[in-house]
Amino acid sequence: MVDACDIVVVGAGPAGLAAAEAAASHGKRVVLIDSQPRAGGQVWRHDALHGQPRVAMDAIRAAAGNANVTYLEGTQVVAVEPERLLLQDARRGFHLAYGALVLATGARELLLPFPGWTLPGVTGAGGLQALAKQGWPLRGKRVLIAGSGPLLFAAAATAQRHGAHVVGIHEQAGASAVHRFAAGLWRWPGKLAQAARLRLELARVPYRTGSIVTTAEGDHGVSGAHVRGGQGDERIECDLLAVGYGLLPQVELAQLLGCALEPEGAHARVQVGPWQATSQPRVFAAGEACGIGGIDCARVEGHIAGLAAAGAAVPRALVQRRDRARAFAASLRQHFALRDDVRGLANDDTTICRCEDVSLGAVRTHTDAREAKLATRCGMGACQGRICGGALAELGHGPRGGMRPPLFPTRLATLGEPVLSSVSDTRGYTP
Repeated sequence: MVDACDIVVVGAGPAGLAAAEAAASHGKRVVLIDSQPRAGGQVWRHDALHGQPRVAMDAIRAAAGNANVTYLEGTQVVAVEPERLLLQDARRGFHLAYGALVLATGARELLLPFPGWTLPGVTGAGGLQALAKQGWPLRGKRVLIAGSGPLLFAAAATAQRHGAHVVGIHEQAGASAVHRFAAGLWRWPGKLAQAARLRLELARVPYRTGSIVTTAEGDHGVSGAHVRGGQGDERIECDLLAVGYGLLPQVELAQLLGCALEPEGAHARVQVGPWQATSQPRVFAAGEACGIGGIDCARVEGHIAGLAAAGAAVPRALVQRRDRARAFAASLRQHFALRDDVRGLANDDTTICRCEDVSLGAVRTHTDAREAKLATRCGMGACQGRICGGALAELGHGPRGGMRPPLFPTRLATLGEPVLSSVSDTRGYTP
């Protein structure tokens, strides 16, 4: 017999944790799913040296530790069927029916190709942060961080706490844009305090605006990067190079469910109404999947979505908090918009699809995205186009198109004969 629950929440980051707690507090049976081995999402990823912040531990305990919540860690949604999901963990595939569904699928990093970006030691800014927290050795390493947005400061601070020597932070946005953004932070006191703490922590790290990494160099790994900015072109020696141009909403599951999407720049986000409802009945979405907004926005939207999925009233104060948080997100997009020269760094010989080793020139010869995929296998590797698809869309080569199951590389046994078993048999959360 297929097991069922009242509400399934996909994603155990700040938005998903808030949704699960809100729904469970109204007596609903909630199943919280996350592909990672620990709750917290990317922003609250467990740090091998420093653990998790108190606010994260409290949120995890309130949600995943709730008696009404069954937490399934290391579990992926690989396909959807009418009113049920096909899930896979390390041991088996199984179905899960639901009454309502909350999508808190978060975001991934936007990586734009440039010559040398596939060298060992080159990562995204968020990727460097994740690797550091997982115990990747950084002590004594010279780290150069570049790209755009506040994530650069967060990545630099994490690297420094793990013993790295951060040789510079290079922001592609110009000085005037960054100064206007900083001057408006008084409207969000929490963000202002956070920015001040990070800037103080990184006071000795050079910070350059209007500056971009054009090339990475090295034989068996990165040894330096060429940077172009207001001070001209220079080569900076480094052992690790982290370049990230912000975040993209993770909308693949929403696409598979048939939820309406709306533009966010060259990309897409899940379209939601006042109570975080999507265009599909009984399907809600919260957090970065609805547009990049940051942790405060994710938590309040998760709370609203959990209440709405449970059929409970949503306090007006929550809606006002969400609107303030979304205003911050709009300011972020405006002031850190990517410059055209960032999109022009890759040449025809630059690899665009790392999984299938496809160059940008090979893709450019095809005007149709589907034709390019069939001819070159671009987007058909292990990441299923999550990296090259975002880059190609940003470079003006069109969207990746619709999603087809499975969402992730999946065992044949999961697709062929999934176990119809009880969620109660699955290993759950241990505080």
